[in-house]
Amino acid sequence: MNVNILAVGDVSGQGGLDFLCARLRAVKKLKNVAFTVANGENVSMKGITPRQAEDMFCAGVDVITLGNHTYGRNSIIPFLDDSSYILRPSNYAPQNPGRGWGVYDTDFGQVTVINLIGRCGMNFGTENPFFEADKILKSTNTKVTLVDFHAEATSEKLAMAHYLDGRVSAVWGTHTHVQTSDATVFPGGTGYITDLGMTGPVNSVIGVRPEDSISMFLGNPPHRYEAAPGPCKIECALFEIDPDTGRTVSVEPLRIM
Repeated sequence: MNVNILAVGDVSGQGGLDFLCARLRAVKKLKNVAFTVANGENVSMKGITPRQAEDMFCAGVDVITLGNHTYGRNSIIPFLDDSSYILRPSNYAPQNPGRGWGVYDTDFGQVTVINLIGRCGMNFGTENPFFEADKILKSTNTKVTLVDFHAEATSEKLAMAHYLDGRVSAVWGTHTHVQTSDATVFPGGTGYITDLGMTGPVNSVIGVRPEDSISMFLGNPPHRYEAAPGPCKIECALFEIDPDTGRTVSVEPLRIM
């Protein structure tokens, strides 16, 4: 029997977190979701606190992935070492706190979740994510393997999906906060979408108040971004996967308002 795995786009701001807590379990029940991964690096706009991570777990998230704002809140650093259910990008330098991938027991068998960060336009001196993926895949042999590729460039995300096609079950992009319309299953059975989108304020510029973003593009003096108020949404994708082969059967982008 195939299983449904839900990948949730970057949870942005307290409003996004509150909406996730209010709606996720109903979505999981409606879609018969067996396992959920959500990106949480923007819950505090830049970073996430241990309390916010615990709230995401209580909401029904099984594994939290992060990205370029992993260390935006110092309080998360001990939590990254203590909990195996929150991941930072694996291709960060090895001395960084936390872990970049994990193997998790589920009702349908073991699942590997890998968190990687891109290098195009990210201004981070990270290791090559393609080589890092190779290294991890040599260390695990689970049928179902999921990859959150936190990257800016659509070309880098697509290249990663082609590179891993047939070797992992799914690759999805995070970071740009805008859901793309290219959900597909590659010839080798790897499900893919360039960006899941965002869980956060509907009337915003990728989660922040429009006036804050406009001010930056006008060249005004920088100031701290604030989360936009108002109604929120969950953007995500549902991957139907055959747990016996690890191949994705279908990908369905979702938007819950």
